[in-house]
Amino acid sequence: MGIVIRQSIKGTLVNYVGAFIGCVTTLFVVTKFLPPEDVGLRSVIYEAALLVATLAQLGTTSSIMRYFPYFKDKAKGHNGFFFYIIMLPLVGCAVFIPLYLLLRQPIVAFFSESSPLFTGYFYWLIPLIVFLAYWGVFETYSNANMRIAVPKFIREVVVRLLLIAVYVVYGLHLVGRDGFVASYIAVYGAAMLLTLLYVSRIAPVTLRHDPSFIGRPLRKDMANYTLVWVVGALGSTILGKLDLFMVSSDLGFGAAGVYTIAFYIGTVIEIPARSITPMSAAIVAEAMRRGDLAEAKRLHRKVSLTEFVISSFLFVLMWVNIDNIFSIMPNGEVYRAGKWVVFFIGLSKVVIALLQFGSTLIGFSRYYHWTLYFVFILTGLGIVSNWLFIPLWGISGAAIATLVTCCVSLAFQQWIVMRKIRSNPFSAGTLKMAVVIGLLFGLDALLPVLDNCWLDCAYRTAVVGLAGCALIYFGKVSEDVNGLLDAMVEKVRGKK
Repeated sequence: MGIVIRQSIKGTLVNYVGAFIGCVTTLFVVTKFLPPEDVGLRSVIYEAALLVATLAQLGTTSSIMRYFPYFKDKAKGHNGFFFYIIMLPLVGCAVFIPLYLLLRQPIVAFFSESSPLFTGYFYWLIPLIVFLAYWGVFETYSNANMRIAVPKFIREVVVRLLLIAVYVVYGLHLVGRDGFVASYIAVYGAAMLLTLLYVSRIAPVTLRHDPSFIGRPLRKDMANYTLVWVVGALGSTILGKLDLFMVSSDLGFGAAGVYTIAFYIGTVIEIPARSITPMSAAIVAEAMRRGDLAEAKRLHRKVSLTEFVISSFLFVLMWVNIDNIFSIMPNGEVYRAGKWVVFFIGLSKVVIALLQFGSTLIGFSRYYHWTLYFVFILTGLGIVSNWLFIPLWGISGAAIATLVTCCVSLAFQQWIVMRKIRSNPFSAGTLKMAVVIGLLFGLDALLPVLDNCWLDCAYRTAVVGLAGCALIYFGKVSEDVNGLLDAMVEKVRGKK
């Protein structure tokens, strides 16, 4: 686990810089320069394109992490691996983009009543689908080569800075809505090209390949794996976008805009996992290839605990300051309607932090086909829960539906992990962290509320944050988190 922590530090730092820019963008720039309906339009365009792009990848981003160890040989150009990860999305785009066009009428009808703006931009999604499909592939290829910092810098910093420029230009009425959407899409095209340029500097990107390198057993396994992940992605990607799409369809782009801002606030706590998980996944893939199941299980427990500790701690800090956040941001009273969206989405991210890494073990094991047994059932659960809860509780109902679906899916996934792989993420540290969370919420309840929201936010964060760090450190909740804190203290002392 130490190597994962060390190699993740750069990526984590980039993530936090990106998170800072993202927070400024979302809480101050977007809410000031974009009306809620344009926030909703932007989000639906991106999520709809991402859904098709994920399907068009044909499971390539998962296949890269699973099969790269079999091809890895830089002297031989990784045996033509780059050729295969280019061709699969190309085939996927040739299948799913025409399918998207054929389904134009029902898709447009889905949004037409409450969100008619989408109709005018239906065809604009096609280049965005291609950009997102290949951007994800290039970024994952870089991760497989143990290089995560620069692709993350492009995703977390460069893209967000470019988007700020797009929002400000549109907010100042220097371009119309068409110019805004075109510029928004162009940013992702630039991100794809920059990531490809970086990948070409660190790894072979040749299209030369030797078909004979892939023997019949490996070819059969790759084909089966790809088929399973394509079918699985069909359900899981739809499930992941259901809340936003159904809010847009039922309540309109204005409500979708409020939901998007609240959803973003709730997802801030998953930032650490964006660095830890890719690095850990690469190491688990290598361990599973060697048949070292003991190492994979050890990493499963340590990664899950580390992500749970950090994510739940950030969840506490976010929730104790939630009223301050809405008071500080422009047009905060408009977006305050999403307060409980933040809570339920944030809670779902804590559950994901604890249990999600089990899917990595399943994906790299011979049991990967199990994902098919429940993904469509969960998609049905997501549709039904959103259909029931949105009319009852509006955008908060969509967040509750997401939490319910998340808990059911991960509980079933964990059952598979424990039954088939004999691994689980739970430890004494998990229980200790649950106690720490309860104590921190109790401490917050005792703190007086200051009239100035900025001062209240600062002192509340300081008190709860320092108390949380002390409880985690001296309670020895996680040896890896303690090691990281020790390393940070040593660096501070070294500078003095």
